[in-house]
Amino acid sequence: MSRHRKYRKHGLLVRLLKAVGVLLAACLLLVLLLKWVPVPATPLMLKRSLSRLSDKDFRTNRIWVSLDNISPDMVMAVIASEDNLFDEHNGFDIEEIKKMRESHIKKHTAIRGCSTISQQTAKNCFTWCSSTWVRKGFEAGWTVLIEKIWGKRRIMEVYLNVVELGDGIYGVEAASRHYFGVSASRLTASQAASLAYCLPAPLKRNPAGGTAYLKKRRAEIMSLMQKVARPDWLPGNGSAGK
Repeated sequence: MSRHRKYRKHGLLVRLLKAVGVLLAACLLLVLLLKWVPVPATPLMLKRSLSRLSDKDFRTNRIWVSLDNISPDMVMAVIASEDNLFDEHNGFDIEEIKKMRESHIKKHTAIRGCSTISQQTAKNCFTWCSSTWVRKGFEAGWTVLIEKIWGKRRIMEVYLNVVELGDGIYGVEAASRHYFGVSASRLTASQAASLAYCLPAPLKRNPAGGTAYLKKRRAEIMSLMQKVARPDWLPGNGSAGK
């Protein structure tokens, strides 16, 4: 190989490493900034808005509030329904991933996401929410960053402010006002459990509805709320069971 070709390859490698370094630094700075600043919008919000451009009645409804202004019952409801080990893991529920893998290998069951609240927050804030392994890879990287830089309290605060809870409805403050006519700080345990019930399918489930499945699932979540360990960083006093 000529000296000139070696020089060109070396130059390309250096430029590639510099580009990767700049990208990583930008990601780090973004996560650092959002540790203190409200997330202005998420890719999912933009995706939904773009798909509804022709709908003049469509509006994005969201109101950012601090965790201090969200009922502790809401925090306990999402932990109970979505991620029992949220305050214990490092962003990934390894045991659940192992169970899913063993079930897939032995029983040929479908591969489940096993997403923790940390992973869901990373996906909501930093990825386009596509169903690909590439997206899952990026999601994992973002999850590590927010776990290390934000910590559990901030992750929960962001999650509860950006999560989709209806058509154009994001965050528990907007959802609380829309469905129950109260602020997120005044949610009862029953109302919090009803909102948590919507999380797997927010565009199909109505937390203010009266279906038998809603009542059954709400009762299950409220029961779990009393059994799951309460995080030390959770402000105020809950009222699980009311």
